[in-house]
Amino acid sequence: MTSVAAGYTPALYIHIPWCLRKCPYCDFNSHLASSKIPESAYVQALLAELEQHQQEFDISEFSSVFFGGGTPSLFSPSAIAALLEGAHTRVGLATDAEITLEANPGTSDYGRFRGYLDAGVNRLSIGVQSFNNQHLHALGRIHNAAEAQGAVVAAKAAGFSRLNLDLMYSLPGQTTEQCEADLQQAIALSPSHLSLYQLSIEPHTHFHAYPPQLPTDDTVAAMEQQLRATLHSVGYVRYEISAYACPGQECRHNLNYWQFGDYLGLGAGAHSKLTCGQTCHRIWNRKHPADYLRQAGKGHVSSGRSQLGEVDLVAEFAINTLRLTKGFSFREFTDRTGLPAHCLRIPVDKGLHKGWLQYDGQRVKATPTGYRFLNNVLELFIAHPHGAA
Repeated sequence: MTSVAAGYTPALYIHIPWCLRKCPYCDFNSHLASSKIPESAYVQALLAELEQHQQEFDISEFSSVFFGGGTPSLFSPSAIAALLEGAHTRVGLATDAEITLEANPGTSDYGRFRGYLDAGVNRLSIGVQSFNNQHLHALGRIHNAAEAQGAVVAAKAAGFSRLNLDLMYSLPGQTTEQCEADLQQAIALSPSHLSLYQLSIEPHTHFHAYPPQLPTDDTVAAMEQQLRATLHSVGYVRYEISAYACPGQECRHNLNYWQFGDYLGLGAGAHSKLTCGQTCHRIWNRKHPADYLRQAGKGHVSSGRSQLGEVDLVAEFAINTLRLTKGFSFREFTDRTGLPAHCLRIPVDKGLHKGWLQYDGQRVKATPTGYRFLNNVLELFIAHPHGAA
């Protein structure tokens, strides 16, 4: 693929949209698996979509693969193997490709994990969310605390050494002590990576219609401070606003997003960002699985596409790269967008003046205050995208 981001290899995202239950906080494109999942038909549709994009964009290799959802662990290891083999033969995977699969503790066991490992998956992301049964119930999760712990133990026994655990905080009725207890139980399982997400109330969710009582802002701030301190004390390094890793265990697939890299998204509701020549394309797919499957044979799974102009490129670059603790360099901005560095002058200067950004002569990154109020920082790049007053 001819790209302004020369030397960068795109990533592959595969969306598995089915779940056994829709969680009340979830605004992702997920659908209840009310009957037998059309696994085989969906695999064929995904591979047909891959061939279509390959012909248009001439992609030669993927640096990483990420199976997200929904609940990817509802798919059999043989289906995952077929998708990875299809990606390898139709496009190609880097010899050291990171291949991640999201797993729900309520739909996984040792045999399934071993099957995913044999299929080529080399990294698991387990949606634990909490080790507190009361909070798991409030979140609408299908697993309990014992099943969460058992899933992690089973994944390790199956041979997975690269393992992420998702945890949520600011849960209904949660105290700082309960938040810390969740983290301590996660640390005791020695995952290589931890992702910590504050529960937020999103539009079009059950929680939006029936808001639960959440901790106060002061309590949430105390939780965050304690989480950071605890993780730092045991050697986890924060490299993104929600991501902590043992040294060398950062999620390469997500780093590609946060560094404004290219990626192809396959499946119902998936999004793509692909750069061809000097043009950056956004593509998004039909959301409902039934609609996606109906259109797959006709090559019409995409529901829209657009080209990013300078305004969008500046804003989206900042939205992604400033999530990283290391921020960005002006050279990276030009490499990734094809735009001159002066496009960032005014928003960066404003951020420096407000104390939200810092610049050491090499990189621009958020200060501790800027990191805490990152949405305010990002608004600077949306309000002044061209570097002009």
